[in-house]
Amino acid sequence: MNLLLVEDDARVSSFIERGLRAEGYFVTVAGSGEQAMALCPVQAFDLIVLDLMLPGMSGLSVCHELRARRVMTPVLMLSAMSAVDDRVNGLRTGADDYLGKPFAFVELLARIEALLRRAGAGGVRSSLLVVGDLTFDRETFEVRRRGRLVELTAKELALLEFLMVTPGKVFSRARILSSVWGTSTDPLTNIVDVYIRRLRAKIDDGEPTPLIHTLRGVGYRIADGPAGAQ
Repeated sequence: MNLLLVEDDARVSSFIERGLRAEGYFVTVAGSGEQAMALCPVQAFDLIVLDLMLPGMSGLSVCHELRARRVMTPVLMLSAMSAVDDRVNGLRTGADDYLGKPFAFVELLARIEALLRRAGAGGVRSSLLVVGDLTFDRETFEVRRRGRLVELTAKELALLEFLMVTPGKVFSRARILSSVWGTSTDPLTNIVDVYIRRLRAKIDDGEPTPLIHTLRGVGYRIADGPAGAQ
């Protein structure tokens, strides 16, 4: 996924960029509204993280101009201004979501993932997830690999669903812990690794093409291709 981050504060920008890159996103940084407007026609972005208070051309002006040009890329607006009127103005200008500063990075990730899912599904949550020859029916909780029924526990299903919602995206252990186990600390020190091994044993063992990949020192992802492909 290719994201555009528009933020003039170098410290904040560096923090967000490093965090997003660690989660497997490709990030382009713009330090002003004018720079963002110059980048949008020449690069295809899946989502724009846009600060409201920018020098020169404000975030509101950027969002308004993008929508006027029929650029419908999802926009997550960031601002230290938390008044209701400010949030309403941002949303009315065309932003898809609004996150007040300061924020927890895990919440920023959750907002980004929600917007990307919404954009990818046209606003409708698909019940069937597909990665290569692996299918996961979220209504019946039935998982099949090349037609073979795969029996999974509730936590294994939750982990698999988390990975399959955004195939190809690399998730750190910390991100998986937060999203699947609802904690920022690992009570068993290697619980994510244990469950990844369980999924591999049930999904990949005996199959010609592995789907669950480890990027050493980075995290895990599910993808129909070699571990190093992006």
